[in-house]
Amino acid sequence: MRKIFVTLLLVGVAITSCSQQAPKADKSAAAASTMEIQTDESADATNRPQYQVLIKNPDDKKRVEALLKEGAAQPMETNLMLFFAKKFLGQVYVGGTLDKDKEEGLVINLGELDCTTYVENVLALALCVKRDKTTFDDFCQALADVRYIGGEVAYTSRQHYFTIWLDDNIKDGLLQEAKLPEAPLSATRTPHVDFMSTHVSNYNMLKAHPQWLPGIKALEKKVNQSKFQYIPKAQLANSKRYKDCIHDGDIIGIVTNKKGLDISHVGFAVWHDDGLHLMHASSGKKKVIDDSLTLYQYLQKQETSVGIRVANVK
Repeated sequence: MRKIFVTLLLVGVAITSCSQQAPKADKSAAAASTMEIQTDESADATNRPQYQVLIKNPDDKKRVEALLKEGAAQPMETNLMLFFAKKFLGQVYVGGTLDKDKEEGLVINLGELDCTTYVENVLALALCVKRDKTTFDDFCQALADVRYIGGEVAYTSRQHYFTIWLDDNIKDGLLQEAKLPEAPLSATRTPHVDFMSTHVSNYNMLKAHPQWLPGIKALEKKVNQSKFQYIPKAQLANSKRYKDCIHDGDIIGIVTNKKGLDISHVGFAVWHDDGLHLMHASSGKKKVIDDSLTLYQYLQKQETSVGIRVANVK
């Protein structure tokens, strides 16, 4: 039997922007109780380390299990990514929810979502249903696999940059890079990221654990050695040209020219009659929305946006 430690934390959370920048330290007191649960040891998890599961809302365990049960009852042809993404429409936006604790743990917080945690939770739910896994423990393991390199719950293994997040999930067979048309309908970009290592004071846990900085720099180096294909935002004026390579529920990352970052925002592709839209946890609207603007219109309002990177869900 493998032990997973689950901690129930009732804490205050501050609002921040949906970017790599983490909030300043939350000075509110945290009341915590810890319980230890047992789960069956599976063949693919034999060598996984123990970790704490930090449940931020008392009802999240029941909510996860109810969502998985509902998803499992859907017809085979159901687009599970879009199905689960819609379940969170209207959910409150709160930034930085993964960085409120003194030590790294697997944060479960369905009540407060930023752009990244919204995408991660939806992907983990869809993966569980596809794998016929319907327990809360199954969801925790799927979320760990999505959020961390090799499923190892540690600060330096968390995929802080979207390029690392996407590449690792492609490597694990969960996603695949969208096959985009040739230039000028696509372009290639070499990222240069160093935001975390040059803004340590913005990251509560990193500031408290300076020994983790070399690990973060190693992640940044890995990103900076990569290249990726993306769609320039001007080309999305006629987004229907991309219908063959972008599907409902695909994951979209907004490519940015903001210094030190690769991607500034993430969400889901949704096709409407007037073209491609973005379903996302919006820091501006303070909730999860199916944006009324087309993605092209949305990007014109984002001065630092360059275009979009697209991942198809397997």
